[in-house]
Amino acid sequence: MMETIAFALFAAITLSSALGVVLFEDPWHSALALGISLLSVAVYYIMLAAEFVAMMQILVYVGGVLILITFAVMLTQDETSDIDETEVSQS
Repeated sequence: MMETIAFALFAAITLSSALGVVLFEDPWHSALALGISLLSVAVYYIMLAAEFVAMMQILVYVGGVLILITFAVMLTQDETSDIDETEVSQS
């Protein structure tokens, strides 16, 4: 019974964060929602007693791919909008 409740809870977390990946307009929030989704998938592997696969899920996907996405988001941010806002506020 507890396994079913835990599965239903993490299924709701996975589905809502996957919807957040698609629906968020800000790429930073989409990346964070992707991280939550990938971590909840690792919980499914732990529930199936596949600890090695869960650890690889966390290390490879959350640790590697999500950090790569974070760097890509930081490097592609448009800095001209920040400069324009500071010039407007100073005058």
